[in-house]
Amino acid sequence: MRVGLHRVALLSVHTSPLAQPGTGDAGGMNVYVVQLAEQLARRGVEVEVFTRRTASDQPEVVEAAPGVRVRHVSAGPYEGLGKEDLAGQLCAFTAGVLRTGARHDERHYDVVHSHYWLSGQVGWLVADRWDVPLVHSMHTMAKVKNAHLADGDDPEPSGRVIGEEQVVAAADRLVANTGEERQELLDLYGADPAKVAVVAPGVDLATFSAPGPGARAAARERLGFGRDVELLLFVGRIQPLKAPDLLVRAAAELLRADPARRGRLRVVVLGGPSGSGTQHPHALADLVRELGLEHVVTIRPPVDRPELAEHYRAADLVAVPSHNESFGLVALEAQACGTPVVAAAVGGLRTAVADGETGVLVDGHDPRRWAQVLRELLDDPARRHRLGEAARRRATRFGWDATAEATLQVYEGAREQRFSASAAGGEGAGSSAAGMA
Repeated sequence: MRVGLHRVALLSVHTSPLAQPGTGDAGGMNVYVVQLAEQLARRGVEVEVFTRRTASDQPEVVEAAPGVRVRHVSAGPYEGLGKEDLAGQLCAFTAGVLRTGARHDERHYDVVHSHYWLSGQVGWLVADRWDVPLVHSMHTMAKVKNAHLADGDDPEPSGRVIGEEQVVAAADRLVANTGEERQELLDLYGADPAKVAVVAPGVDLATFSAPGPGARAAARERLGFGRDVELLLFVGRIQPLKAPDLLVRAAAELLRADPARRGRLRVVVLGGPSGSGTQHPHALADLVRELGLEHVVTIRPPVDRPELAEHYRAADLVAVPSHNESFGLVALEAQACGTPVVAAAVGGLRTAVADGETGVLVDGHDPRRWAQVLRELLDDPARRHRLGEAARRRATRFGWDATAEATLQVYEGAREQRFSASAAGGEGAGSSAAGMA
């Protein structure tokens, strides 16, 4: 048990940590909340995750893991409410969280840690009512997303921008995934440098691993892929921001340059429509047909973590062509499985992937350039092997245990600052060396 730190409330309004990542609004943030909660609980800190109820049969409380409870809060209709509509339900959600807190003694929770700006709005009020520190993780930022919009994607509205600015100002501490994200908080949102800590996300090294030299062949056999297939893999939500269409177009360019490759090239997309992608849920499948790639590209729904690890191991390369990523957990998971990554040179992917060492970072989103990089790697098995071995070694530095320890330091620094200021009769946040960049 950490001294003085017994119980943490994690807020994840718009998506449940129990949801399957890869479709709807469930993605890397869900993995982050689950893994952080479990690691905190293993360190003797009780965790309660508050999320919005999305079905009438969801129980009020789910014991997700030893020491981790997920609380479903009723706020608006259970189904058919998009993330963009949830701002109108934040009052109802906040009331539900506060009702839970009212059942306990004062300062039952030691810290509130909110995830994404909607949760930050709730956390701002809840932390103030409970007189505890608010720690906030942005995960994505409207100003950054709007600066890197994919063609046809919708910009984030001004209401979200204002909401994010308010949360940044109100939080006792902000957790950034990378040094680049920290700088964006300073430059775009005017964050106080003393409040911003850099804590890298982690990877589940027990699930995502390369268990020996025969791992790829064994994974291919279990998944039904031939040994001689050239397998490219995309994992993530199908929406313009994630750019799965770029991989499909790059595959078409590969075959245009080398038609003989058609017999062995396979592209697998694991994911479902999300965000603005739900406006045209069959757009990617339509593109596959338009390009004549029906026998090359397979679109499959998300899979559970053990099967996902098998897909990573089976692949020759994992592509992460996003227009922006705050970090890119897919890239880290793939590397932990010993598979090189070809990723867009944007956002946190520049931290997750060591260019030329564990994979290749590609400037821009030109399918011809992506096809060239993919072709060079597919034609050079020895290079892929070197990259994969280096990727596996590097991923071991990103275990969730390290993330949890660094996050606990942020919590403790925020508590020390708040309560020392209260004892002195002052207010506001100052600097803490713990976890600071």
